[in-house]
Amino acid sequence: MIKPNHILEINNLSIGLPKRADRKYAVENANIKVSRGEVLCVVGESGSGKSVMTSAILNDIAPGLSLLDGEVLFKGEDILKFNNRKLNELRGSRISMIYQEPMAALNPSIRIGKQVEEVFKLHRPEVSEEERKKETIKLFKQMKLPSPERIYLSYPHQVSGGQCQRIVIAMALACKPDVLIADEPTTALDVTTQAEILNLINDLKEIYDNATIFITHDFGVVADIADRVAVMCQGKIIEQGSKAEVLLKPQEPYTKLLVDAMPLLETKRDPNEVSIDDQVVEVCALNKVYRTGPQTVNALIDANFSLQRGETLGVVGESGSGKSTLAKTIIRLIEPTSGSVIINNKDFLSLTKEQLVSARKDIQMIFQDPFGSLNPCQTVGYMITRGLLLQGTPSNKAWSKAKELLGQVGLGEASMKRKPISFSGGQRQRIGIARALSMQPDVVVADESVSALDLSVQKQVLRLMDELQNKYQMAMIFITHDLRVAAQISDYIAVMEKGAIVEYGTARSIFEAPQHEYTKKLIDAAPGRTWSPPRLDPEEALKITKELEALGN
Repeated sequence: MIKPNHILEINNLSIGLPKRADRKYAVENANIKVSRGEVLCVVGESGSGKSVMTSAILNDIAPGLSLLDGEVLFKGEDILKFNNRKLNELRGSRISMIYQEPMAALNPSIRIGKQVEEVFKLHRPEVSEEERKKETIKLFKQMKLPSPERIYLSYPHQVSGGQCQRIVIAMALACKPDVLIADEPTTALDVTTQAEILNLINDLKEIYDNATIFITHDFGVVADIADRVAVMCQGKIIEQGSKAEVLLKPQEPYTKLLVDAMPLLETKRDPNEVSIDDQVVEVCALNKVYRTGPQTVNALIDANFSLQRGETLGVVGESGSGKSTLAKTIIRLIEPTSGSVIINNKDFLSLTKEQLVSARKDIQMIFQDPFGSLNPCQTVGYMITRGLLLQGTPSNKAWSKAKELLGQVGLGEASMKRKPISFSGGQRQRIGIARALSMQPDVVVADESVSALDLSVQKQVLRLMDELQNKYQMAMIFITHDLRVAAQISDYIAVMEKGAIVEYGTARSIFEAPQHEYTKKLIDAAPGRTWSPPRLDPEEALKITKELEALGN
């Protein structure tokens, strides 16, 4: 019999994968309990089974997967035995879901207010049309949305990503559910918006006294929001406990590795130690103005900085601050309105198309999406050697160089003949790095190049980029919305707001003594910034990694 304080239990849940999968179970013998007023964080890397397990709570297991055993008890009743009528009554009413991508959860052709009202029409038909509107606007106010009446009449594309996420939360809370499931709801959000959403979920827990299951791979988020933590690895819950127990005294090797991978808001880099007296890039008064009819948008305003060989500039700021515009104008993926980019004493922006072909080798880009940036129809060998061959490198030397680079990024010669689909996300990003380095560039622009990776993979890629930078002495412009990541790899920091660099300095000075109010706001919003997790020494971390890889194979 379910204990009175446990509103939801998962008991001995096993969900099978298709026959040709790399393991038998998506979820294996999972057991969790969650109570009212409690936030349970379910953590683990991609493919660990987090989302599959929580899908069973709504009896919404994906096609191709099979329920093998177990039960999901909600107020003592097994949801897995509910018929369609009972499930329809349950979903969105007693148990609600907040999805990772808010724009995908909203219909782009229907006004926002009407979409929220649909929840009332479906689950609370006794509420009149007039009252539905009042309740919806009341929810928007509770979500701290600006101008609730305007948002009620708006379409999804007319509000920001953070506002969309608040709207999705409002929809989930419309019927005051007993259980709220949040599946990576802050992954794609700016650090300040992320902090607002986390504070909101914590506040709502107190208001509604609901149980919250929060799925995430970010231990910084866990530190800010969790009451209890369940760690998943390859379909199994390997460790459970209070936040303090799991974060400060992890018992399982895998948990120790995840905790160790969490980047902190501190830097140990000193530009005087890594750079040499050889300026390789100088950006001067760079501007980008977009004009739509009578309106103008200043996407980039008088950007100025310079870098020596071996130095890294971290560019941070919220979405829309101008970070990616800066990156794309520097590399000429978009043409700036004015200004100059000097690379090796040559104005990169003044080059003709013919001159640009040969000059491209001097500045390369590592893209954000390791899946979208690689051609799925081409082999790895073809992609890495393509640039070399276009620059006139003999074929045998190009292939020899490609093999060398793949070895440097931790991939063997056998990778040359394989296509991107056969690699993991972290491996694909390593291929992207190898491709960028194939031209031996003097400057590398990395645009959110680790944001799509799990924490342990992210740590590996950051270490790799640091090692390769030291080896080749290239300057790097590292674009990120995550200040903790910027702190790990940057010598200097440029903080961007509304297209302008509002603060610039060494990473140490920015993080230890920020001057601009916007910078202070970003730092204060960083998840888990006051948390001091236990750290593994490098040898122990490497040992655990090898042991886990052996078990996985």
